[in-house]
Amino acid sequence: MSLHICIFDNFRAIYFFCYANTKRLLNARWNPDTPLVHICSAITAGMTACTATNPIWLIKTRLQLDQKKNNALTVRQCVRDVYHNHGLKGFYKGITASYVGVTETVIHFVIYEAVKAHLLENSLSSSQLGDRSTSDFVRFMFAGACSKTCATCIAYPHEVVRTRLRQEGNKYRSFFQTVVLIAKEEGYRGLYRGLVTQLVRQIPNTATMMATYELVVYMYERWQLTSQT
Repeated sequence: MSLHICIFDNFRAIYFFCYANTKRLLNARWNPDTPLVHICSAITAGMTACTATNPIWLIKTRLQLDQKKNNALTVRQCVRDVYHNHGLKGFYKGITASYVGVTETVIHFVIYEAVKAHLLENSLSSSQLGDRSTSDFVRFMFAGACSKTCATCIAYPHEVVRTRLRQEGNKYRSFFQTVVLIAKEEGYRGLYRGLVTQLVRQIPNTATMMATYELVVYMYERWQLTSQT
């Protein structure tokens, strides 16, 4: 549990850092806050975060799937086994599925930015430069929940494929080979195995996360304005 939280926090920290900075950079060069800016920012952030954290996710998956009752697999043993059997590239098994999964974050952030802008369009606080009210952060939570639901339902199969690729063994070798094999052995419903559980876990998490992110950005921008005056 603590390992999962640690990985998730690291992933999100890298993701939001890259997303915010890429978005700021592109807004200064292109038409600001367009869907193209949001797409490019989400792709950059997603690819960077996946590359940085994939080895840790792989170790976590191997530990979760370990079925030994005695002498349970430890993190050190898992790292040693992966390196011994596959070398450094072994830690990036499933990275293709993670890159495909970037489409989920792209869909999520494009929908989120659109829903957020629509909800704030007629908000009284949005007409005042830099001001935010409690109702605005409720809107952010709603936008985050809606966008994550849509993105997860569309892109969920990559989660199943990625988990299978990270399993020990050679049954699952590549992204498309795994998709075809799952569809053949389990039917297309197999690609959506665990979707309901994923939605139950992700929707409240994402709603809270997006509102917190917007609050932190708002407080940072207010601090910058205060320090300049």
